[in-house]
Amino acid sequence: VIEFCQHHGEEPMTEIEKPLRSQKMADVVQEWYANYVDVEQVVLFELILAANYMDIKPLLDLACATVASMIKDKTPEEIRTRFNITNDFSPEEEAKVREENKW
Repeated sequence: VIEFCQHHGEEPMTEIEKPLRSQKMADVVQEWYANYVDVEQVVLFELILAANYMDIKPLLDLACATVASMIKDKTPEEIRTRFNITNDFSPEEEAKVREENKW
């Protein structure tokens, strides 16, 4: 986190466009920042917690955008697999939710 803050002081991060234009963070922010969040998932979530606790908005935005890029264009099943989320809906409940939230 200290390394991020020092670098951010020297080279501020570009604004993260929303919605994300790419799943590759290198297409969204400068290379240094993209490499900074190219870490194991557990470390990424620790960065989110630390940035939130210390109120470091640029780091929080970067880490959350990285998670968003992991979700972008994925099916619910792919997201569950990626983040080890158990589906606690019955098949009937899931069908109802999908019907209610059609896009």
